[in-house]
Amino acid sequence: MRPFLTLGLLLLVYIFNFADRVLLGVMAMPIKADLGLSDTELGLLGGTAFALFYATLGVPVAWAADRHSRTWIITVSLTLWSGFTAICGMAGSFIHLFLARLGVGVGEAGGVAPSYSMIADLFPPDQRARALGVYSFGIPIGSAIGLAFGGMIATAFDWRVAFLTMGIAGLVIAPVFRLLVRDPMRGGFDAHAQTPRPSVREAARLLLAKRSFWLLSFGSALASTASYGISFWVPSFYVRSFGLSVAQISLIYAGLILVGGLAGSWAGAWLGDRFGPRRRSVYFLIPLTAMLVSLPFFIGAVMTGDVTLSLVLLLVPTALGSMGFGTILTVVQQVVPASLRTTSSSVFLLINNLIGLGLGSAILGLISDSLHQRFGDESLRYALLAGSLFYLAAALLYALASRRVGRDWVS
Repeated sequence: MRPFLTLGLLLLVYIFNFADRVLLGVMAMPIKADLGLSDTELGLLGGTAFALFYATLGVPVAWAADRHSRTWIITVSLTLWSGFTAICGMAGSFIHLFLARLGVGVGEAGGVAPSYSMIADLFPPDQRARALGVYSFGIPIGSAIGLAFGGMIATAFDWRVAFLTMGIAGLVIAPVFRLLVRDPMRGGFDAHAQTPRPSVREAARLLLAKRSFWLLSFGSALASTASYGISFWVPSFYVRSFGLSVAQISLIYAGLILVGGLAGSWAGAWLGDRFGPRRRSVYFLIPLTAMLVSLPFFIGAVMTGDVTLSLVLLLVPTALGSMGFGTILTVVQQVVPASLRTTSSSVFLLINNLIGLGLGSAILGLISDSLHQRFGDESLRYALLAGSLFYLAAALLYALASRRVGRDWVS
């Protein structure tokens, strides 16, 4: 039972991680009105402010987690990001909110990579894609909670109360997590578990030799540029282009993410565990195929003038976009020795988040502002369409990585 209890508590922390992230997106319109912000400024708050320290601090924190208690690092991280989330609710200007979001990024830098490593040590290789897929449920569940909660609280009270409440809830969970979770033995299910921990130079040499890892990391970064940017701006799109209220779209979009995200995450993870051990390229072909199939549905959702049809079409890319969560994370864990898993995860997250999370919402906001004079409130529609093109570049890099992963795999 201990592995499943630990996985459940890691999932709970990850739910808070994503709930805190998406709060800003669903409340973008009231925040914009209250603080007098442009779309570009909102985009910077939604991604760049958070990603600056979240991505860069993740590597040294993960290096420490490969040598010290991962449980303590996650506990301290949860406490920090929850505290800064609460502080977001006190911001009185763009600069204040930007600095508070920087603080959230500092805290969350130590939450995810150590969790990946712990899960890889809790479950044998033929169960890891599913275990990491279950952990990735935190993305749709946390996003849905953040959207629904943020929309309801912002409507009933104001956006500040939502940040304060979510931050305080995370502070309550932190000591419970530390009390119940213990670090598993590192590499207990792996043949090379007892290899000595490499030096910084040796670790860098090992990672640099893993070509599939770098193709995977930059491919995921491009996919995240699209997905983070799109998910941040979708609520504002339905408010501006279809006249829905913040409360309406927050509940509807939360439902789409919850249903589609859970179904897609589990389906992709199950397929990965079913076929991946015999053919490593499957770990890449699953998200690659899902992205290509989802594109026409997303384009239809953005370009139609019928709100019902748009939401129905949006469910398909929401589900398919989640199919690579478990498989991609499995590759990140399996192309390096057990002693380097947290570090490899942090480098992957550094690239993925510095580019994808850091630039996604800002790029789409900049495109929207540049098109506003010509299209007015409809400018966001075309910004979303432009953002989806990043998926094509990501699919190309995944295809290249699938040809190399078999040689990089560590048994």
